[in-house]
Amino acid sequence: MTGGWRSRGVRWVGRRPVWAWEGGRTSPLPYGRELAFRVVGERLCPGARGNACPERAVVGARGTGGLCAQCARLDRAHSVAADTALDDPRVFRVYLAWFGGALVKVGITAEERGDARLLEQGAVAFAWLGRGPLMAARRTEEVLGAALGVPDRIPYAAKRLARAGLPGPEERAAEVERLYRAARAVPGWGDTLEALPFAGVRDHAEVFGLDRVARIDGVVGAAGGLVAGGELAGTLLAVAGPDLHLELGDGRQVVLDGRLVAGWELARGGGRMTLPVDAVQRGLF
Repeated sequence: MTGGWRSRGVRWVGRRPVWAWEGGRTSPLPYGRELAFRVVGERLCPGARGNACPERAVVGARGTGGLCAQCARLDRAHSVAADTALDDPRVFRVYLAWFGGALVKVGITAEERGDARLLEQGAVAFAWLGRGPLMAARRTEEVLGAALGVPDRIPYAAKRLARAGLPGPEERAAEVERLYRAARAVPGWGDTLEALPFAGVRDHAEVFGLDRVARIDGVVGAAGGLVAGGELAGTLLAVAGPDLHLELGDGRQVVLDGRLVAGWELARGGGRMTLPVDAVQRGLF
């Protein structure tokens, strides 16, 4: 990044995290390398669904959506997650995702996307439950969510808290398999959707690089909204969903929500950390 490039946030491509840039370019985010940039100018709406924002509207620094009102409406109008794209002809899969602790959700994703949606959400481990047309998958999501008492959405702040102190891979797999068995025992949903046999638990901890993240102490906060002229510098330890886990020069670990970066122009930084950091309770982050 020699000049200023306008960011579109963090993306997952080929099961690896990348910076996405305006114009379609991407840059890898390798673990163990220094990440340093300076924030330039104003945060502009990056547009929706591959379309540039017609207004080039200025948007707020702390909005994780990063879209102006017009582009947000366009994005929502074609969103499966928002229940507005009801005529999608693709095959969908229902999954059960675990984020740590008691954080579990049931969701759906297009089968052709594989586990991309789970990587984007920061799911530590998951299992497939069933497959079929969109509306059948949506009904199954609702039935299982109600029967198991789990939501279809979890705030990212809660995911970050649950990510600290994860149990080992065997314990993670056992918990997801237990939840899978509980879901399969719920009657009725197999009448409209093809239930999938248990094919093992998919675990993303290694893909995310979570073994590098402090378990109890160490992580002291999350970088808040970006500000013009602010700088960030640190070693990239891990990326989970949109969250970048960084170690600063003084040994502290912080998290930057990559959704807060979309819309900002970034230039090469001078190796300083001047962005504000929101404190969180030590030992729980």
